[in-house]
Amino acid sequence: GAIACRAHPLILFLDDLQWADEITLDVIRMMMTDPDIRHFLFLGCYRDSEVNISHPLTAKLKAIQEQGINVVTIKVGPIEKKCVNTLLSEALCMPPSLCRPLSDVVHSKTGGIILFVLRFLASLNDDGDLWFSMSSRRWMYNLEEIRQKEIHGDVVSHMTEHMKSLSKKMRMGLKFAACLGPNFDATVLERVKKDDEFEGSFLKSCVEYGFLQKMSSKQYAWSHDQIQQAAYDLIPLSSRESFHLLIGSRLFISTPPSEMQHMIFFIVDNMNRGSKLIDDPNQRNEVAQLNLEAGEKALSTSAFHSASKYILTGLSFLSPESWDIQYNLTMRLYDAASEVLFVTGDFSRLSVLIDEPLMYARSFEDKLNIQNNLVRSLAASSKFEEGIAKCVSILYQLGEVIPLDITADFYAGEVASVKELLRGKSRHELLSLPMMTNTQKLAAMQFMNHALTMTFIAKPHLNPIIVLRMVKVSIEHGICNISAFAFACYGAWLVSEPSCDAEAGHSMGRVAIEMMKRLGAVEMTARLYATVYGFINIWKEPWQAGQNKHLEAYESGATTGDMEFATTNLYQYASTAIYGCGENLESLSQNIESYTKRAFQCNQRASWISFVILHQFTLDLMGIKQNSFLPYSQGMTEESCFTRCHSNNEISVCRLICCKKKYVAFLTGDLDVAAKMYELCQDFPVVFTGRLVNTIISVFIDGLIGLYFARKHRDDEVKWTNMGLEAIQSFRQWVKSSEWNFSNKLYLLEAEFYFLRGDDERAIHSYHAAIKVAREHRFVHEEGLAEEKAATYFLHKNRHDDAMRHFINSKKCYERWGAHTIVQRIDKAIAILLPLCTGRR
Repeated sequence: GAIACRAHPLILFLDDLQWADEITLDVIRMMMTDPDIRHFLFLGCYRDSEVNISHPLTAKLKAIQEQGINVVTIKVGPIEKKCVNTLLSEALCMPPSLCRPLSDVVHSKTGGIILFVLRFLASLNDDGDLWFSMSSRRWMYNLEEIRQKEIHGDVVSHMTEHMKSLSKKMRMGLKFAACLGPNFDATVLERVKKDDEFEGSFLKSCVEYGFLQKMSSKQYAWSHDQIQQAAYDLIPLSSRESFHLLIGSRLFISTPPSEMQHMIFFIVDNMNRGSKLIDDPNQRNEVAQLNLEAGEKALSTSAFHSASKYILTGLSFLSPESWDIQYNLTMRLYDAASEVLFVTGDFSRLSVLIDEPLMYARSFEDKLNIQNNLVRSLAASSKFEEGIAKCVSILYQLGEVIPLDITADFYAGEVASVKELLRGKSRHELLSLPMMTNTQKLAAMQFMNHALTMTFIAKPHLNPIIVLRMVKVSIEHGICNISAFAFACYGAWLVSEPSCDAEAGHSMGRVAIEMMKRLGAVEMTARLYATVYGFINIWKEPWQAGQNKHLEAYESGATTGDMEFATTNLYQYASTAIYGCGENLESLSQNIESYTKRAFQCNQRASWISFVILHQFTLDLMGIKQNSFLPYSQGMTEESCFTRCHSNNEISVCRLICCKKKYVAFLTGDLDVAAKMYELCQDFPVVFTGRLVNTIISVFIDGLIGLYFARKHRDDEVKWTNMGLEAIQSFRQWVKSSEWNFSNKLYLLEAEFYFLRGDDERAIHSYHAAIKVAREHRFVHEEGLAEEKAATYFLHKNRHDDAMRHFINSKKCYERWGAHTIVQRIDKAIAILLPLCTGRR
């Protein structure tokens, strides 16, 4: 949107996509499928002869089409005979009729391949079969000689034959240049040359011949890849490996250490091509070291696939004895390999690769980086149980004992320990804690950081223990960047059960953000904002107030590469907008669809599933019969997703589905299903380290469900009554910290309770208060709900006109919300009620 817009549409053209790496193809895919990018046309060219069904480009094009993007394929073949004639006519400044005999022969010889046509014409001029006649002042040609010319079946062979007619030194220069890639620096070519293997005027001659283009004073590029290939074919197939090794060795010897970083790719690319000829163990170790340096340089520029190629090649140079004679080099290569395999998503290969370093590493500390990438890959693969177990095992070896089975005594001990450490410490003292220097504790903080998300999803009872331990380590051993996140999570724990200390939690959230700013820990922004504005401030500040912070956090996370929490912030924004703020469902549905695509593109499985559930919620309320899972997982439904997540112990996702179905059933009037979903929700308890807005609303809905069934006066009336009273008790506690967010909900719960008890005066007062406050606080969906519940109350009391008035108001609110399914249900109630009303409607 920043560049392409309606007034200034953008067209991007890229050639030779058959050679594009995975990163480039992913960027193209993301640009094409990003719903926020409009007025943009992408044009790409590739040789279909080099792109088969297993080529990465084929997979990316299929992925683009599967996301609903129209991909038009245009096959560009050779130019027609008429076009060749027009080309010759304009190039030779002759009438088309005089060129036609020549163009017919040229087209038949070249097949209309444009590069072939141009090179063939140049060769005719060189051989004297096409010349400019001074006497007749026009171009002439010997048609019979041209017809008898033998020509190779492809452009490369034709050009190679042409190059063979050049001088020996010229051919040698072309061979060297062809091995340096599609573009190169003249100084690199000079370092390859020995004595006078080619002339000093070689590059100038290549430009004159049209082989090369001069890009700057020192930079040259091949005019076409086929020309480079023709030059490369001058090297006999049997000699190519030795030729590359020669070039790599010469560049390595002639490059001073100060320039090695600039030359590293030229050196390594050529040495790797001749790797089979390197037998000496010392030389192989030296080339392995060079590959490591090339891989690290590629990593620093985020060229992850290139880095993977260099580092894995470096590993291939190591001998079985390398763990004994080249330990440091071997360890560094395996560390780097685990990093690039994680970043590129090659988890299966990573799981195989790590076995060797974990077996031969000389110390536990040397294994930590490998273990770190293993844990991250397990989390990304949704193998939470295994990832948590691995984290706990490593933390034990780092001196942080965290049992998987948490007893009440252990939990109480951890809480007491942290509270004692914090006792009497001011905000200034916390912010002035020394920096953490103990390497083992720094490593422990990193693994506990990884464990936080996994335990939140799969082992909720373990999550607060991790939070408390991170805070304890930070106070006892100093703070690091992750400490800011630890204090934020501690603040989220404070505002949750059982303490519900909104003031203390809010204060700790402010400390966490200030700590992040002082440490310059911008990479933690997305994590802190998700915690502070998603779990803490919702207990104190209007829900509408924190929404923009989640959007800011998404931008920050996307910039720093923390896509896990970038997409988490988008989810919190959308979830709060629907459940909490009651924003228009139609516009939100479109936004959520866009957010889902982003999370899916970034391989954030937990996030995109959460978005799909949220999107299904909007569709259900809008009355649109559509399976929101379909574009992202063939055959998956809400039910099958629940089953899969339940078996994988993904508690948070299971709870999300149950709460969504409960809310939809309640709003659409299916209270029996809502009650069943309530019962099912009890299997997936909320963690102690925080409630999101949707889980707060879930308590509100639970109370209304309970009070509805209590009015049925069945055998289980006490159970349902207690359920309603528990919700009222919770909201009476919560409203003390934020009247804005909770007072309208408390009024409605109390109104329903007074309805149950037959206290009409208080019931009517509370219904009216709930409606008034919801309207003032801009909770249109809850205003509609309060109007509907008031209508039901008056209908029960046979006050039909009052009931009608509230039903009509309720309908207007639901229409503004965009909940057409509920509107249709209210319309039916109005139609039944209308004959009973005395007033005119």
